[in-house]
Amino acid sequence: MTAPEPATGRTLPPWWAVLLVALAVAALAFAIGRFSTFGAEGAAAPTSDSPEAGFARDMQLHHGQAVEMAMDIYRTTQNDGVRVLAYDIATTQSAHKGEFYDWLVKWGLPQTGGPLMAWMDAADSSHQHGGGATRPTDAELMTQMGMASAAELAAMRAQSGTAADCTFLGLMIRHHEGALPMAQALLRLGHEPRALAVAQGVIATQSAEIDLMTSLRAGLGCTD
Repeated sequence: MTAPEPATGRTLPPWWAVLLVALAVAALAFAIGRFSTFGAEGAAAPTSDSPEAGFARDMQLHHGQAVEMAMDIYRTTQNDGVRVLAYDIATTQSAHKGEFYDWLVKWGLPQTGGPLMAWMDAADSSHQHGGGATRPTDAELMTQMGMASAAELAAMRAQSGTAADCTFLGLMIRHHEGALPMAQALLRLGHEPRALAVAQGVIATQSAEIDLMTSLRAGLGCTD
């Protein structure tokens, strides 16, 4: 298969080269998180209002939609690069979603807790995620997280070919960008070594995949 020519302006590597880097980063990041251990034996587990618990809950929701979008496009795309990327996102983020669920089980905490992103308040008060009259609505918080709306998902599913690929890539870039502030907040606020390792992996993996998706969009000639 001949790699598509990059768009004019910023020089981007062929999609296959970036894909190999993204896959390698994803595998390494998952392995680091998978085999890192929680705190020393006897150390207190995170509480229900801890950054670790909030991150685990919010990222389960976030990753769940990524898996859904990736499987939708995997079933319909005719583009090899998009198909491989979608499979990687679906499998990697599904595994991470299970890890986050398992953390809460191990810590004896419920799978649901406080408001979305409220645990991030101490990391960035400018978001004003906490209570009070200035608290954003759940819809606004979902937008901050980069989540696609029901209308956007329906529009993507109604498309086919390159149009669907371009819509998927645009939505997933925004989705990945929404995960980065959450992972960065956990690095500033959290304490559990394993949770911090996974947060670092999320940043590395999703940053690499953003570069890949930008390259794919350039190759496809996406304009939306």
